[in-house]
Amino acid sequence: MSLRNDILRPLALALLLTLLAAQGAAQGAAQEAVQDRAARLRSELADVQSQQAELQTRLAQLEEDLKPENIERSLAGVGSTHPEDLRAARRRQLEIQKKGIQTQLDSLAASRAHLEAGIATAEAESYRKAVGPDTTSLSNSSRTVIKKSNRQTHQRKRRRLRKTHS
Repeated sequence: MSLRNDILRPLALALLLTLLAAQGAAQGAAQEAVQDRAARLRSELADVQSQQAELQTRLAQLEEDLKPENIERSLAGVGSTHPEDLRAARRRQLEIQKKGIQTQLDSLAASRAHLEAGIATAEAESYRKAVGPDTTSLSNSSRTVIKKSNRQTHQRKRRRLRKTHS
């Protein structure tokens, strides 16, 4: 019997260590996947921010081009019997471009908000996985004990009040 225990103990210990290592590796892989997702989202966020910066620069340029003196200057070399029609057409063209860019900026702002929320979620999930299971929450049996304790305390207070009023 002793020889059997001497053989089985190291095997059981080895099996236990293997299982713990596999569980740790699985948790590590899951945390890496979450960290990879957060890194990918950060990269996408950087792309969105650079696109926003480019579009904002273009929008500022269009707003400058929309000034009446700049429309005049852009059409200075073009001769026409109806220059006001040319100016109006140029203004419409610039305003259409401006609306398109503003629409793109609005879309990018929504994407940016979505990415920032995704990054925050991924970072929180990564933190939760790094910390491990939540040890601060109370088990159901602990909650039951607390509820009973609160109920008993309340009942004692009611009895005292009845005694003082009687």
